[in-house]
Amino acid sequence: MANKPNGTLYIGVTSDLSKRIWEHRSGACDGFTKRHSVTRLVYAERHEDILSAIAREKAMKHWRRAWKVRLIQSGNPDWADLYNQIA
Repeated sequence: MANKPNGTLYIGVTSDLSKRIWEHRSGACDGFTKRHSVTRLVYAERHEDILSAIAREKAMKHWRRAWKVRLIQSGNPDWADLYNQIA
């Protein structure tokens, strides 16, 4: 998630993506995403099980910012909000 193109990035894991994005967008979640207005879904991955999703999340959190930006831009060069595609 991001707050704007090339802005603040947030990485998380959930079993219900549309519900979690709605929570971030509505301000229901206190914390980092609310403080930084991170409401735009710019990238998502599906995983077969929660353990692989958590492992991927942890790995990506250790990536350099440039690697994360490159991953987003490879599939979403305009940093469009993808929420309506999954809701």
